[in-house]
Amino acid sequence: MSRIGNTPIAIPAGVTVKLEDRSVLVSGKLGECDLILPPVLRAEMEEKSLRVIREAENKRARSLHGLYARLISNMVTGVSRGFEKKLEVVGVGYRVEMDGSTLVLQLGFSHPVRYEPMEGIEISVEGKTVVVIRGVDRQKVGETAARIRRYRPPEPYKGKGIKYVGEYIKRKAGKSIA
Repeated sequence: MSRIGNTPIAIPAGVTVKLEDRSVLVSGKLGECDLILPPVLRAEMEEKSLRVIREAENKRARSLHGLYARLISNMVTGVSRGFEKKLEVVGVGYRVEMDGSTLVLQLGFSHPVRYEPMEGIEISVEGKTVVVIRGVDRQKVGETAARIRRYRPPEPYKGKGIKYVGEYIKRKAGKSIA
């Protein structure tokens, strides 16, 4: 019995949910998301909540039950409040700026790195070292942050690179002359 899968998903005011066959369409003030449920699951609307129900009791159905319930919950949160990740660029001469919708990163390479965001993702820059990624789809926001971070991950000696705001980088001691 999945505690996560059996928990009803609250639908806040301003969010509409449409169920058609195996398709779930969630729309709100920030946008819309859709998801197709596997054949072993179905969704039912109650008064101001949504519930994901298993059609079968096999291992696959039990493993997908909680997953799809949280995916739908994330869609509801995304269209009502949205998701946000912040990245910080640390290092001498490292900086970021926007060129239209393209993010331009100066990361110590001989050339600037240009990143074009995927559809549904909004990128902005605070100051010269903080990148803010916003969107409706939690997976796309996280994937965009991970792709940008991959250009120059933080190194353990000086901590230079791109890190998440609030991320702790475990430092190593440098070489010492003995």
